[in-house]
Amino acid sequence: MHKLDWELYLLPFEQAVEEIKVKIKNIRNELRKRKEHSPIEFAVGRVKSIPSIYNKANRLQFPIDENICWEIRDIAGIRVICQFIDDIPAVVEMIRNRGDMRVYLEKDYVSTPKESGYRGYHLAVEYPIMMAGGQVTIPVEIQIRTLGMNFWATIEHSLNYKYEGIIPSDIRQRLFEAAKASYKLDSEMNNIREEIKDAQAEFTKKEVPMESLLSLVELDLDVDAAMDEGSMNERTGEENDKR
Repeated sequence: MHKLDWELYLLPFEQAVEEIKVKIKNIRNELRKRKEHSPIEFAVGRVKSIPSIYNKANRLQFPIDENICWEIRDIAGIRVICQFIDDIPAVVEMIRNRGDMRVYLEKDYVSTPKESGYRGYHLAVEYPIMMAGGQVTIPVEIQIRTLGMNFWATIEHSLNYKYEGIIPSDIRQRLFEAAKASYKLDSEMNNIREEIKDAQAEFTKKEVPMESLLSLVELDLDVDAAMDEGSMNERTGEENDKR
């Protein structure tokens, strides 16, 4: 079997992650400048480490060759975080409608969570990259979650790592209950999302004049100086008492 040059093999995946992150952030920034609600809170990305690729390939019994990325599909991963549950389908639709990538697989773990309690929406997309030798198309997995779903998934990932994938049953049950509580909170916030969005829009409308900001800085400096002087006097007094 031909041995992969991992440094070269992973190069387009690294480029894809950086490009897609920038594109998603640009959508968020454009909507905010238009004074419209952005369903995108932030986006992060990563390229799977070589040991993780081997571990997943061995677990699923996939051969390590040039096609391993199409078997694993998440060597390049993007995570889009939303404020509200209803933001998730909005982001999904945005990605479906893009001309620079093609969705070929979707998994809805929001309405149908995994047995562990995990929720999120996964899209597997084909993404073309221009390399020195020409265009190559690679798979990228895009996961869309709320802040609550992401917090829960991060904790579960840490515990899976600690217990090497075999989390004790009592902790797993607590995780499951925590997932239900997290989703209940997400649902409640989603029910009042219009009020929250209005409050956020109102907050961003208020512009603080530069003179006010400078006054606040000067005030902070005066307070800090007074506190420092007070602390110095207090320490001096304590030293005098000791004498």
